[in-house]
Amino acid sequence: MRVIRGQDFDHLELEVSALTIGNFDGVHCGHRQIIAQAGLFAANLNAPVAVLTFEPHPLSVVDPRRSPPRLTLPDEKIAQLNCAGADVVVMAESRPALLNLTPEEFIERIVVPRFHPTHIVEGASFGFGRGRQGTTDLLRQLGRKHDFEVFVVEPVRLQVEKNHTVLVSSSLIRKLLLEGRVHRAELCLGRPYTLVGTVCHGAGRGMELGFPTANLRCTGQLVPGVGVYVGEAHMEGQTHLAAISIGATPTFGGGSVHVEAHLVDFSGDLYGRAIRLDFHRPLRSQTEFASKDELIQQITADVAQARRFHAERRGVVRQSESFA
Repeated sequence: MRVIRGQDFDHLELEVSALTIGNFDGVHCGHRQIIAQAGLFAANLNAPVAVLTFEPHPLSVVDPRRSPPRLTLPDEKIAQLNCAGADVVVMAESRPALLNLTPEEFIERIVVPRFHPTHIVEGASFGFGRGRQGTTDLLRQLGRKHDFEVFVVEPVRLQVEKNHTVLVSSSLIRKLLLEGRVHRAELCLGRPYTLVGTVCHGAGRGMELGFPTANLRCTGQLVPGVGVYVGEAHMEGQTHLAAISIGATPTFGGGSVHVEAHLVDFSGDLYGRAIRLDFHRPLRSQTEFASKDELIQQITADVAQARRFHAERRGVVRQSESFA
């Protein structure tokens, strides 16, 4: 896959492409369906699937107060777009000069000369140009003028709660994560939510309790709601079952919210190492305990429950593989 970042975008010129444009935060099921449709057009023409996205989020430039917390950092977004089927990923710098182009100027000055699209594939809510004023109807008009076709993919609906379907969107996923419903967010993403960070020094209380934790320094990415979760930690090619706690430490007087993970059956120095935490399901809310002994008992139960869930999950995976 080819990746073009920042000012390299100014010199881009593809001979032909099947193109999709958007922020693609999270690269969720709806995003992947759009890219898959672009892939069908691209295959018929022996053309690349091109994804044009923006870095940072345009709202962080034009209206920072409305800019949402990120689901995916740039490198993670690129990796997920690759998995979704993109051949070329362009991360254009969100400069005012670019964001202030009218819809017509954006297509005529940027999209057509740089991508030469035969098809542009978008979702129904797609907007482009200054203030996202451009609609899919206007895009079709411009397509007739500049000789490209427009295909609109219907939004993905999923049943994330009993007897209740929702439209998958990045906004919905953010809401689910902030509510601690990471297992519901996983349905919308098509994979576990991943938090990326570097292990830093904490208060050392996990070690005192017999459950050492990796304290994660996370920057610029949405942190799920306060609670305890089952997950997995990935580092340097290794994967470990993890019990993840997000919040303050009420038993020890509270404080600022932080992320810490106990890596089950792991021993070693983690300080300064990069870790990716996958969130699989919530275990419980954060609770203030009357004593350290009560807290130790609860953490012991949390780890046991995490082991059971992990064993059940692996069993399902192995069973599905046996029928492949």
